[in-house]
Amino acid sequence: MGPIKHKALINVDLGEAYGNWACGPDEDLVPLIDHANIACGFHASDPLIMMETVKLCKQHNVKIGAHPGLPDLQGFGRREMKLSPEELTAITVYQVGALKAFLDRENLPLHHVKPHGVLYGMMCRDYEVAKAVMLGIPPGVPVFGLAGTNMEKAAQDLGVLFWAEMYGDVKYNADGMLVIDRKKKPWKTEDVEKHVTQQLTTESVTAVDGSHVHLPVKDYPISLCCHSDSPGCLEIVKTTKAAVDKFNKEHNR
Repeated sequence: MGPIKHKALINVDLGEAYGNWACGPDEDLVPLIDHANIACGFHASDPLIMMETVKLCKQHNVKIGAHPGLPDLQGFGRREMKLSPEELTAITVYQVGALKAFLDRENLPLHHVKPHGVLYGMMCRDYEVAKAVMLGIPPGVPVFGLAGTNMEKAAQDLGVLFWAEMYGDVKYNADGMLVIDRKKKPWKTEDVEKHVTQQLTTESVTAVDGSHVHLPVKDYPISLCCHSDSPGCLEIVKTTKAAVDKFNKEHNR
């Protein structure tokens, strides 16, 4: 297993505050990243925060994607819910449409859609959930997802462009699935550097049980995700960026 085939880029979930409650140092994070996944009001955010986050990303030429989640503000979209396929499609259309309205005001395109939290995990495990969400994504807009799962399969079947994600601050299970914590845990920066570098240079990762897991990212574009609600997220993203920049330079990407 060799290095990934394309330039490594970085995405971060942003705009996840709500009213007077802050969540993450968005203004400090935006200059460090390539892609922003902006929360759309169901798991976090509100109209004013969405508008302000879009403007912030525009100032730094960061490409913007929608970050739809399950309708669960209290659980931050990290508690599983049972919704019908029609509901899953509808909540995706609703949230993506809300963000797109703010993008239109700034004459900005919708770059991608990146499902949030447990919805992302449900899509990885359940083809019907993945398909229902994909049906809510506008034509021609890529989805960011986990390669080798039902997210990739549903995207292929429905003709949705697919970008493969890797992770700077999320651990993997032995089956290649993500460990989705209700509340993010702290990382040591040296562990982040090792975690990111291993994924980029070997297309593999060390799982929580110590096993080595292949990441079947194939020839997909790669965006490496970090989270603004992780403790010490600014240092995590800075460390991730340093590792990504080093990889891109060494591999002429």
